[in-house]
Amino acid sequence: MNPTVIIEQTGGPEQLKLVDRAVGEPSAGEIRIRHHAVGLNYIDVYQRSGVYALPLPLTLGMEGAGIVEAVGAGVSHLKVGDRAAYASQPPGSYCQARVMPAKCVCKLPDGITFETGAAMMLKGLTTQYLLRRTLPQAGLQAGDFVLFHAAAGGVGLIACQWAKALGLQLIGTAGSDEKCALALAHGASHVINYRTEDFLARVKDITGGKGVKVVYDSVGKDTWDKSLDCLTPFGLMASFGNASGAVPAFNPGILGAKGSIYVTRQTLFTHIATRESTQGMADELFGMVESGKINIRIDQRYPLADVQQAHRDLEARKTTGCTILTL
Repeated sequence: MNPTVIIEQTGGPEQLKLVDRAVGEPSAGEIRIRHHAVGLNYIDVYQRSGVYALPLPLTLGMEGAGIVEAVGAGVSHLKVGDRAAYASQPPGSYCQARVMPAKCVCKLPDGITFETGAAMMLKGLTTQYLLRRTLPQAGLQAGDFVLFHAAAGGVGLIACQWAKALGLQLIGTAGSDEKCALALAHGASHVINYRTEDFLARVKDITGGKGVKVVYDSVGKDTWDKSLDCLTPFGLMASFGNASGAVPAFNPGILGAKGSIYVTRQTLFTHIATRESTQGMADELFGMVESGKINIRIDQRYPLADVQQAHRDLEARKTTGCTILTL
């Protein structure tokens, strides 16, 4: 038996179906992994709903952790029996076992549990490329202000801790006082409840009217316009998601009017396109977790069979920290 969650057409959580699928042998450059846990991410919702169009039928899931069961020709960095974790394309982690490309699969250090590995790979590597690679013109130095939307989510709580370790003053936004308190407890320097406060006015107040060097935004449409106004001259708007909907088309001339600011749209999978890049980023992430500077908070666990409810809760913004599916 190999329980696997598939969708045969795009739509709501009701499209998620649990079936039994055979798993084969790895070809050259591939491995077979048996999962102990898999991660749940908002990109899974985009793929399920059709915002990101992919061939159907489709098995969702972009991250997981488990034991390597078989190794194809040409794979030298993994062997049978290794503990391993990954964030990787193509999707397919919502299952007990799968065959997949080996290049983005990393050995999981013994000091990191399977559940933590499954929860942190996509979100932790995303945080790594944001705070370490997606930088304004003059870089970021200790003491600099950055604005991070959805600061109590899986990526957000890791970012709060990583920013604190770097000496940055992270201003986090969230949708409730409870979520704001969570971000503050994880290292945010300031928090803003965007449901009760004007985040632009608060950012200007916190920074003495200067604004922030970078806005890291996975929300999209609802936060876009005011986020641009939060930036200092030559600041960077780093978009990496659109949980509230896609950002409308805009005239690039406004970037000049708002202070010669920069805009970038990032995706993890460009950063982990090579084996060397993936391993280098993962090594830094593993080091931060093993040192205790970053704690991976898993607030929700659902059996794989309850995946529909997991998606409903994620879309309703009922979740905090990381969410995993257990097998």
